[in-house]
Amino acid sequence: MSDPRGVVFPLDPASGRRSTTATGRAVVADALRAVDPVGAASAERETNWRQGYLQHFRRLVEAGLTSAEAPRSIARDGLDSLHGRMAWADDDGDHPLDAAFVRDESTRPLGSETLRGEGMADRTLSVPYAGERLSGDALRRRLDLWVEAGTVEPTCAEAVGRVIDNPDWLDLSDRTVVVLGAAAEMGPLRSLLRWGADVAAVDLPRKDLWDRLIGDTRRLAGSITVPVRDGEEPVTARVGGDLVHDLGAVTRWVAGLDGPLAIGNYVYADGETNVRVSMAVDALTRQVVEAKGRDDVALAFLATPTDVFAVPGAAVERSVDSYAHRRTSKVLRVPLRTVSGGRLLRRNYVPGQDPGINDSVVLQQGPNYLLAKRLQRWRATAYRADGGLVSFKVAPPTRTRSVVKNRALAAAYAGAHRFGIEVFEPGTANTLMAALLVHDLRTGAPAQPTAWEDEAYAAVHGGLWTAAYDPRSALGIAALLGVAGAR
Repeated sequence: MSDPRGVVFPLDPASGRRSTTATGRAVVADALRAVDPVGAASAERETNWRQGYLQHFRRLVEAGLTSAEAPRSIARDGLDSLHGRMAWADDDGDHPLDAAFVRDESTRPLGSETLRGEGMADRTLSVPYAGERLSGDALRRRLDLWVEAGTVEPTCAEAVGRVIDNPDWLDLSDRTVVVLGAAAEMGPLRSLLRWGADVAAVDLPRKDLWDRLIGDTRRLAGSITVPVRDGEEPVTARVGGDLVHDLGAVTRWVAGLDGPLAIGNYVYADGETNVRVSMAVDALTRQVVEAKGRDDVALAFLATPTDVFAVPGAAVERSVDSYAHRRTSKVLRVPLRTVSGGRLLRRNYVPGQDPGINDSVVLQQGPNYLLAKRLQRWRATAYRADGGLVSFKVAPPTRTRSVVKNRALAAAYAGAHRFGIEVFEPGTANTLMAALLVHDLRTGAPAQPTAWEDEAYAAVHGGLWTAAYDPRSALGIAALLGVAGAR
């Protein structure tokens, strides 16, 4: 197989190969070094990174609780390490990542095409749920039920409630929302277009993908501005931008858009490519902010719920109470824990923790997935600390295509409700997260007292934070119940 081009992992001097393991281990160690030198040394000594990575990513969260400055230090040092290690590769070999913006200048710049919808702008927030479209009081009741069930943080209901109260907020005509990963199931594109927004949409140059997106745009009220290559072919044959391989051209195109901008990161890829494309987005972001200034650029991110988070004491209390009173599982809990050597149905938290540490990582997703998502969390923390506007929201477990194609995870999701966890349909999840984006853009997303509270604000964790059991200790049983239910 030929050596990759574009944004790449660095060559490992010891093996002469591009090692995701060596890079991930070194980046985590660099992020920890100033705040937790013992943790940094432990990460550097890890000999089985693919199986042992979790404790080190967890330590990144725990070390960030030691002071107000600690999470900012971890974020900045982690980002510096990634930008210093990841490379730009072309036919002449490897170069520093910033070379993408210099060596790529000879390529023909991308043009723009704007496509406008033919629908009427919807000025009422409505969310599809269980075969209905909820708005007004019905949506408020659903939000209250989610809070009561421990599915969302109370601040989520408050934030969405403010959007319901201010329908004019849905009119985002005063800024351009840049959606990187426009076709992502969890992205806000269709909701924004329904509300009449002007969206700059970037995704891979694939005709089938753009046929679908442009068809959706025609039916809705907003407009999309897209990057296009020169040529005589139809727009769908010339549209799109490959962030990993055409980083310089796409960055210049985004920087040339009229502001103010909100740059939303909704990209995803399998395996190590996920780190490469997330790194490309981060490099683009740095360049655009430098060109336009923080006053003109807001950043938006969706966090995966299957990560490690510090969570409020109220979520811990709810989990502890649920553990004590789950009648359906009390009978099975002791024998299952005995047979499994304590691995099954462990309690989610030590009682009294505030904040608690919720570890909902799905080990099969691997260290590259977690590094890509941690990169986004670091950028959110660092940008907010520098005074930038950030919308960072924990999104719910959702039945997206990328999830259900994994049969084990699909089965676990099918049985998750037995443990108090709600798995969302894509339409519900992406509309809800788009409403939270609107809230943050309209209110300025005021910073919380600490970085972990910024991450926890208005989280839609699906019940993973409030469940009685450590999610990983119940995952296998949920999968068995899910398979049995499907039969």
